[in-house]
Amino acid sequence: MSSSARRPGPWLQVAALLGALGALLAVVSGTLGLGHEYVSALAAPPLAAVAIAAWLEHRRLVVPSLAALGLFGAAAAVTANGFHVVLAALALAAALVSCVQCFRGDPVAAGPWRDYVTLTKPRIMTLLLLTGGAGMFVGAQGVPDGGLFLAAMTGLALACGGASALNHLLDADIDRLMGKRTEKRPVAAGRVPPARALEFGLVLSALSFVLLASVVNTLTAALALVGNLFYVLVYTRWLKRATPQNIVIGGAAGAVPPLVGYAAATGDLGLPALWLFLIVFLWTPPHFWALALLIRENYAAARVPMLPVVRGEAETTRQIVLYSVGMVAFTIAVGLSLGALYSVAAAALGAVFLVLAWQLRRQPTRRHAGVLFHYSLLYLALLFVAAAVDPVIL
Repeated sequence: MSSSARRPGPWLQVAALLGALGALLAVVSGTLGLGHEYVSALAAPPLAAVAIAAWLEHRRLVVPSLAALGLFGAAAAVTANGFHVVLAALALAAALVSCVQCFRGDPVAAGPWRDYVTLTKPRIMTLLLLTGGAGMFVGAQGVPDGGLFLAAMTGLALACGGASALNHLLDADIDRLMGKRTEKRPVAAGRVPPARALEFGLVLSALSFVLLASVVNTLTAALALVGNLFYVLVYTRWLKRATPQNIVIGGAAGAVPPLVGYAAATGDLGLPALWLFLIVFLWTPPHFWALALLIRENYAAARVPMLPVVRGEAETTRQIVLYSVGMVAFTIAVGLSLGALYSVAAAALGAVFLVLAWQLRRQPTRRHAGVLFHYSLLYLALLFVAAAVDPVIL
């Protein structure tokens, strides 16, 4: 079936409806003078999601979706009243045409709903939400407002889920080569069509921005979007396939959630937010290199230049020890800023981390790599729980 004959899936249909509704509300709010700029900003993400999906998968939507997005942007840029109104009206018309086109064409099987849950990588998301939630407690210096916390974590979950779905799409070729661990993932195994995974990822990302910008604040929404784009475009699309330092640089994407949480609580970024970001950034290499040692053969089969594949076992364990020492030293050093309870946890948890890293260096067995990998997950979770609890009880 050609791309021109395929009907977009329900996720893109939702985005098209939201884009058209947003464009309509922008026109109405401009006429009434009620929050026009605010409403207009919220209409842009779904319009962008439809345009990107159209360019990549649904060619018959390219003209109306790009016209809607372009005209909407032009209306925002042109302030002369007459031209502004005309451009906004044309943008609304194009958005409506694009929306109608999303409901035409031959239906395509979407895949089981459980696979869409899998696309969001729930286990990874849980840890990301924990670090984001801790960032919010640190920013609030206590228990944050319940409604704000729920909105921020929901928006962060949507951003993480959207990025993970796009990661599944871009890594499908690698997943098929990496054995039992990844070959049965939804896109790699063919249970979810690539177009549906694309639509799902784009729409979750757009909804994340709309929710965070409208209920929390614009900085929080922008940070979540930047983390999403960095993970998808910089790490997944480029670094992962290009350099053995992929996870060192790409780790910045996984370190964004604490910034999102802190910004949600405070509306800005301070030094404690930077400390939390750097903790996750320094933690990422030893964590992922321990995993890479466990599945080195899989990465080699897929030609992914992870450090154990390119530089070997001895160099990888040496780097793990070096990064572990730097990470533990840093986590203890920032204790003055993050509190006494956190400092005790950083010292105790860090001591165990160093022992396990040194054991792996001395005896680079699969067992030691597995122990360090699983402990690293517990380590980060407990460290951030300590950072969140500290301002509540002390």
